[in-house]
Amino acid sequence: MINLRKLPALANRLSLLLLFSVLGLTACSTTPPDGMTPVTPFDLTRYEGKWYEVARLDHSFERGLTDVSATYDAKPDGSVEVINRGYDTQRKEWKEAIGRALFTGDPQRASLKVSFFGPFYGGYHVIALDQQNYRWAMVVGPDRDYLWILARDKELPAAVRTQLLAQAKAQGLAVDKLIWVEQTRSDN
Repeated sequence: MINLRKLPALANRLSLLLLFSVLGLTACSTTPPDGMTPVTPFDLTRYEGKWYEVARLDHSFERGLTDVSATYDAKPDGSVEVINRGYDTQRKEWKEAIGRALFTGDPQRASLKVSFFGPFYGGYHVIALDQQNYRWAMVVGPDRDYLWILARDKELPAAVRTQLLAQAKAQGLAVDKLIWVEQTRSDN
């Protein structure tokens, strides 16, 4: 028997899973966009942990979400657990999706494929990274329609922001269409 009181929560989880899986369904390519080179050397141990989404290009699977974060956790089998979390301002609730990422080649190269739904993977390529402290990163998907700027803190220093925007623009990314993500809620 179905508990009708739990039905809205189940529907929300299923819709979030579906939304985050759109990346995998619509972006089956796992190679970086032409002319973009993933960071080398890359150290997953230093990349692990929580990152705040500072900016992104708009996509349906994140539309309306604020306070977005991604947490990466290396697993013994070489995969990476990815937990994406954001606050849905319309429903006034947190949403979360759990995925799995795999390196597309040498783990010293920041090129992975990630899936939130079954066998469908999309590219995840770190094309800029604070190599010294791992405090910020710029990530693209399989094409120039996917861009995320991530940081360990909820805000980026102005000089880093300017540097990343210049690099993204030079790579042909639509920096004028970036959404600057609100990061005002506590992490609960």
